[in-house]
Amino acid sequence: MAAAESDREVPSALCTEFLNFSAKDTALKWLQVTDLYKEVYQHLARYVPKIYCLGPNLNPQSEDLLAQLLLQAPLEWYLCGEDPSTGLAKLEQNNQPSQLCGHVFRVGEPTYSCRECAADPTCVLCMQCFLGSVHKEHRYRMTTSGGGGFCDCGDTEAWKKGPYCQKHEPNISDSCQEDPLAHLSTDMIARCYNVFAIVLKYAVDMLTWDKEDELPPGLEPPDRGDTYYCMLFNDEVHTYEQVIYTLQKAVNCTQKEAVSFATTVDRDGRKSVRFGDFAFCEQAKSVIVRNTSRQSKPLRVQVMHSSVVAHQCFALKALHWLGHVIGYSDALRRILCQVGLERGPEGENSSLVDTLMLCDSKMWKGARNVYHQLFMSSLLMDLKYKKLFAIQFAKNYRRLQTDFMEDDHERVVSVTSLSVQLFTVPTMARMLITEENLMTTIIRTFVDHLRHRDLQGRFQFERYTAQQAFKFRRVQSLIGDLKYVLISRPTEWSDQLREKFLEGLDTFLELFKCMQGMDPVVRQVGQHIEMEPEWEAAFTLQMKLTHIISMMQEWCATDERVLIEAYKKCLTALTHCHSGFTDGEQPITLSMCGHSVDTIRYCVSQEKVSIHLPVSRLLAGLHVLLSKMEVAYRFPEQLPLSELSPPMLIEHPLRCLVLCAQVHAGMWRRNGFSLVNQIYYYHNVKCRVEMFDKDLIMLQAGASMMDPNHFLMIVLSRFELYHIFSSADCRKSYNRENTNKDVVQQNNTLMEEMLHLIMMVVGERFEAGVGQVEGCDEIKREIIHQLCIRPMAHSELVKALPENENKETGMERVIDCVASFKKPGVTGRGLYELRPECAKQFNLYFHHYSRADQSKAEEAQRKLKRQNGEDMALPPPMLPPFSPLFASLVNILQCDVLLGMLGAVLQWAVEPSGGHWSESMLQRVLHLIGMGLLEEQQQLKNSSEDHDVSFNFTLKISRPGEAPSNTASVLALLENLQNAPHLEVHKDMIRWILKMVASIKTMRELTASTYTVTASGSHGQEEMVCDKDKAERKRKAEMARLRREKIMAQMSEMQRHFINENKELFQQSLEELYASTSTSLEHSPTSSDAALVCVGPRRSRPREKRQVVTCILCQEEQEIRADSKAMVLAAFVQRSTVMSKNRKRPPHDPEHYDPLFMHPDLSFGTHTGSCGHIMHSHCWQRYFEAVQAKEQRRQQRLRVHTSYDVGNGEFLCPLCECLSNTVIPLLPGTKGSNSCEQPGLGQWLKISGQQIKAMHSAHRKLQPVGVDAVEETVEEQCPATENFRIDYTPMSPYSSTIKEMLTTFGTATYKVGLKVHPNEQDPRVPIMCWGSCAYTIQSIERLLVDEDKPLFGSLPCRQDDCLSSLARFGSACWTAASQPSVQGHYIRLVAALIPDPQVETSPCILDIDMLHLLVSVVLSYGSVHSQDSSGLSVDAVQLHFFHLITVAHMVQMLLTSGPEEVTMEQESGGAEREEEEDICALYNTLRTHLGSSLPEVASGWHLWRCVKTGILPYLRGAALFFHHLNGVPTPPELHALCPGQWEVLCGYLSLPSNLLQLYHSQKELLEPLLYGWCSHPGVRQTLQEGGVLVSFPRESNSLIDLPDDYSALINQASSFTCPKSGGDKSRAPTLCLVCGSMLCSQSYCCQTELDGEDVGACTAHTFACGAGVGIFLRVRESQVLFLSGKTKGCFYAPPYLDDYGETDQGLRRGNPLHLCRQRYRKIQKLWRQHSVTEEIGHAQEANQTLVGIDWQHL
Repeated sequence: MAAAESDREVPSALCTEFLNFSAKDTALKWLQVTDLYKEVYQHLARYVPKIYCLGPNLNPQSEDLLAQLLLQAPLEWYLCGEDPSTGLAKLEQNNQPSQLCGHVFRVGEPTYSCRECAADPTCVLCMQCFLGSVHKEHRYRMTTSGGGGFCDCGDTEAWKKGPYCQKHEPNISDSCQEDPLAHLSTDMIARCYNVFAIVLKYAVDMLTWDKEDELPPGLEPPDRGDTYYCMLFNDEVHTYEQVIYTLQKAVNCTQKEAVSFATTVDRDGRKSVRFGDFAFCEQAKSVIVRNTSRQSKPLRVQVMHSSVVAHQCFALKALHWLGHVIGYSDALRRILCQVGLERGPEGENSSLVDTLMLCDSKMWKGARNVYHQLFMSSLLMDLKYKKLFAIQFAKNYRRLQTDFMEDDHERVVSVTSLSVQLFTVPTMARMLITEENLMTTIIRTFVDHLRHRDLQGRFQFERYTAQQAFKFRRVQSLIGDLKYVLISRPTEWSDQLREKFLEGLDTFLELFKCMQGMDPVVRQVGQHIEMEPEWEAAFTLQMKLTHIISMMQEWCATDERVLIEAYKKCLTALTHCHSGFTDGEQPITLSMCGHSVDTIRYCVSQEKVSIHLPVSRLLAGLHVLLSKMEVAYRFPEQLPLSELSPPMLIEHPLRCLVLCAQVHAGMWRRNGFSLVNQIYYYHNVKCRVEMFDKDLIMLQAGASMMDPNHFLMIVLSRFELYHIFSSADCRKSYNRENTNKDVVQQNNTLMEEMLHLIMMVVGERFEAGVGQVEGCDEIKREIIHQLCIRPMAHSELVKALPENENKETGMERVIDCVASFKKPGVTGRGLYELRPECAKQFNLYFHHYSRADQSKAEEAQRKLKRQNGEDMALPPPMLPPFSPLFASLVNILQCDVLLGMLGAVLQWAVEPSGGHWSESMLQRVLHLIGMGLLEEQQQLKNSSEDHDVSFNFTLKISRPGEAPSNTASVLALLENLQNAPHLEVHKDMIRWILKMVASIKTMRELTASTYTVTASGSHGQEEMVCDKDKAERKRKAEMARLRREKIMAQMSEMQRHFINENKELFQQSLEELYASTSTSLEHSPTSSDAALVCVGPRRSRPREKRQVVTCILCQEEQEIRADSKAMVLAAFVQRSTVMSKNRKRPPHDPEHYDPLFMHPDLSFGTHTGSCGHIMHSHCWQRYFEAVQAKEQRRQQRLRVHTSYDVGNGEFLCPLCECLSNTVIPLLPGTKGSNSCEQPGLGQWLKISGQQIKAMHSAHRKLQPVGVDAVEETVEEQCPATENFRIDYTPMSPYSSTIKEMLTTFGTATYKVGLKVHPNEQDPRVPIMCWGSCAYTIQSIERLLVDEDKPLFGSLPCRQDDCLSSLARFGSACWTAASQPSVQGHYIRLVAALIPDPQVETSPCILDIDMLHLLVSVVLSYGSVHSQDSSGLSVDAVQLHFFHLITVAHMVQMLLTSGPEEVTMEQESGGAEREEEEDICALYNTLRTHLGSSLPEVASGWHLWRCVKTGILPYLRGAALFFHHLNGVPTPPELHALCPGQWEVLCGYLSLPSNLLQLYHSQKELLEPLLYGWCSHPGVRQTLQEGGVLVSFPRESNSLIDLPDDYSALINQASSFTCPKSGGDKSRAPTLCLVCGSMLCSQSYCCQTELDGEDVGACTAHTFACGAGVGIFLRVRESQVLFLSGKTKGCFYAPPYLDDYGETDQGLRRGNPLHLCRQRYRKIQKLWRQHSVTEEIGHAQEANQTLVGIDWQHL
């Protein structure tokens, strides 16, 4: 594609033409002409093709510039009649800004909706308006915008209160709405009108133009070349991959170019992929079409002439320009609206706006977006024209939606999505209903698109094709539009609105008739169903319509006339539906207990039955409203209540409920899962309001109009249980030996379900209208019953409650009076707990409990009662009274049929041989009896004296049966049961019932006068019984307590016994492995007053102690000795930048990098951690080989990653499954030599110098020598020191397995630390091991400081073991490497301290991290000492090195100490005087060496403070190092954070507490060294250039500061654009929490190549910023992302919580989120501890789905 670049050179003739062009003259010429339209078109025809589309690569900068000069400028001159810059400014000045905000949302921008004041959830504010509004103090919801909507600030209809923010508050003065055009002169108006008409017409013509090779009349170019574009269009069918692959083949471009093409096509909707002559482009087109037409319809490609493309480009620019110009003035906006909506010559629907709307689906994405934006900024911002536009939109509604069905673009880019801006305005919605009959239009369009019906005209979704399913998804947007129209209920009705609403209701009922009885099911007998029938479509439809149905009912409730009409219409519809069903069902008569009823024969288990009955359910809803609005009592004559046939009303809902019961009873198992799912959703919170609940209400409505006996007989018949209860001797254990077990079981379940149904019909009174309750009582009861199961989080409760159309559950209003909130800790979430006083409202048979909920709730409530020492009965709660319309329902409780049934069950329970009763059946019977008693008690309490209570339940249950059979009364049976041994569980309940009976009898017996007196007496009786009960219970509890205590005592005795017997086991626990603190303090050989010292000839000797450890794999014990089998510790080595002070440093080249000296900025180190579990080396090798073999087998089967990468040597610790990638050998401690006098510093420097010289010459001999170098070496042959045998090769003290493990760990550290292939011969192996030891010590020291923990005693033993092993390994690793190379390292390390002429490149003192230097020198000295037989002890050498390096570190700090801060001159006491004088002396010495590079410092106090605080981390690190290396016990003062730490620490390290004595006591020896350090050229250079100086102490790195309010982050992310794809919004902006960079994650545009593999932006960033480990916050999802390497990652809970203590991953709930500092600290701690990779490993092991994610693409 680069070949065509040269076409861009614009011919010089054109340039002169452009330069001579004057916009002003052109505009003046236009003012004179008569046919402006023609003139402008000619101008455009001439210039547009010269500016746009001149070659393959568009050049937007120059195009925009030229278009501005040549095309827009003349238009602006013409418009203003003067220089546009002044003209437009004037307009702006005179303009009164609109009170509407109108800010159009970007993708991902935060939007806010007030849950208290918004008219509906679509009313939102942008962040600026929200922060300036009253709503930020209210309960609000925060979401991220999908782009395209706009801010509703200033729209009075959108807000119940507070419609304006401070910025858009209207002035009092401009309250009179004047016409904005009044400010403009008439000819200005005319000019505007002309320009807008021409430009808009031009743009509309070009964007709706469908010819590829010619232009509209008037725009033909003067000269036309053979230049074409091959234009590729976006569709939603093909994937990115398909498009990229096809393009690579069609226009042979690289993958990168193809990705960029595909991204642009996806973003803008089209992109030219080839430029050239017609044939050239046509060829590319045919390849693309051929390649994409195999699976689906091909990609849309057009070969378009370049001039057509040019004009289309400018048409978009022109629309942008219009949008920009009208921003200057409301008057211009008005004119543009007028132009757009003016009727064209074709009459109806022919205005320019109509043309654009109707061609919407033919345009590409970019064009649609531009004109939608223009509509928003013009038509929707002007209230007058918004109305006119809405009318046009409604007129075209049907066509627009039909186009949308065929269009394959998302709804966001379809013009139909503007419905949300129009239909949600209440006045407008009502106007459109009355004038355009919008409601009917929407429903009709909807029904028309669902064409598949069965013979009865019902919907049939069976076997939908993909195309139909796609259409069905599309159609659902219509329901959304209907929801917008209905969302705000009218407060006053006009006759016209009534008429149109009822007309809409008629169409709605037509829709419902198609749904009534759809997807019927028939029970499968014999064999299982073959194909699962399609059920989801019907339920999707039901769910979508749920809110619509509720809103329809709410509309009806606001007007009595509408309600009555609606009720009649609905009843007619239901009758119509039933007339189609009844044929062929024969009538039968049922009789029982002296009553008989006529019904039809129908078996749910044999005939068709459907779960979808929307007509019946709507009628049930309206029936309740009749009662709630009291219409039924005020206008009974207008209602057809007398014509109702109650059996017809209850028939279908009852069948539905029986179906559920039979499914529970397992009778429909062979019908497969689809039926189970349907039943689940029928009861589910999303559907139940308009399904299950309404069926129950319908039964209540029917039963309230029937004789209760008749009702119950019909119920029995439908449950197919009539034959059991109707036989005369049903109480005798009805002979069941011959029936099979399954049938008995089924019938038992059916009886339980039927009793439950009767309870619900009588007891569910919390729907306003059924019972005398308020709306909030229902929610309270729901919440109480949810919390009776267990305490719940806010989000769980919200999920368990039904939402209304505004996504509200109403929970917040009532939650506080029924529950109390418990805040969460660092993990978990806040919980609501039920207030104890609400527990008495618990109903075990609550109608919304599932089986599981019910048993959990029962268990929880019984447990609670046990704890409170109450009796275990769970009696039914008190119920509110019924409304008059439903009042007769209570009679069900005392009717003969029910009492007969109760008696039968009790009789069966008395003689339990029959086996056809169950405990839960009995429990339900007792519950029903309890309900009857409570009802009677309440009626007695509430009745006045003269009013006789007709409800006499006690009388009925104490009557025995009629003469011939003389069955026992219910009461007598209960008294029998009280003593039945097999009913222990129900004793409490029976006792409660008998008590109630007694108290009701006393209530009835008492005459009115003595009523009050004796009531208390009866209470007394009850109380006595109660007291007895309580005393008995107390005695039992006391006995139980004593028994428990006895058992506990026995257990602890056994434990003690066990410990005594197995003493050895307990003494070898890990803490004591290495002489641990407590023991070593007690048994330390030094006298108790001698201070502990960990380094130097005076160091304390640890008690020699056998270390015996156990292998976790074979459980064998083994002592750690140098010559025995190796024991190893599972370890994980990783690169780290956690302590880095310079993340900008470029990564080194691993092959040539020399890691000997660590720079003080610690830009990256190698960290080693361990889980502390120990194995034999051979056990570990066997285990690892098994892991490898398993991995090879797995790779052949599955191609997914595991949580560990075996190829990189990773494995999981066999015991704790912690991620590991190597093992550290455990080595015995070093033995100190109690030797004679040791040399002082001077003598040692001399000895050391001689040893180094000897090694130099020895190493030279080893190297192949050139001829010319021979003479030198002869002269320099210096005498070897007598006790230093350079040619002596010491024997390694270690066994072969230990040597092998030394190599294993060394190589692993080298491989990971340098990112190279393992090579055990590489001289850098020991260096990496020493570095890892030093880095790990530094990292642990920082952690202890950050967490305010003491230096010793607070580390977990796994870190202790790890440090000991690392230090000891470091001192032994030279034995596994080549001795000369280790000595070479030693020489170079020493040369950094003691200048050595034979070492050329030694770093300057400012570029060395001193702790790394100390560790490396001490650990490498072993290789030199092994050849030294002079009796020089290692301890002495360690101490000298330590002192030297300490001095060097002080010098380093003095050189980098910044200028002093001006503080109050701190006069210290005499104690510090000496230090201050000493340090000034040292500083001045340095100044004499360095001169002006060092500033003058007057205050010694400041210098001493700098040095003392700066050197502390180094000293603490050294103490950790020497303690673990030499195994010296630690002083108790360092086990706590007490004062005086400095002196103790210095003592432990055998340093003077005035560190400067180190320098002053050896001044003459150190002076030359000091001079050598300062004269290094690097020092002066760094100080003068002001290079990056690391100041000491190095502050611990923290994760970045996050804002307290999450929406600030969302806002920041929404303005973040993708750095690669020219200003495009990023889809998944992701924040690095380590350095604060924002990245464009999970997208093609920002993929980069890393080691030959494409990775996403986050993965690439982890390698640059975190050495392969990253912690990110995905802003739009509100989740934390941990990444490690390329294949591992996991999601972690974000540190942002809402007010209920819950995270909101995915921002689904939208509650305001605030930063929880503890949780953020927890994430930071994981990072500082280097535990991120371990956390990922655990997460991936726990959740296998995480393994399948392609983390490297994030």
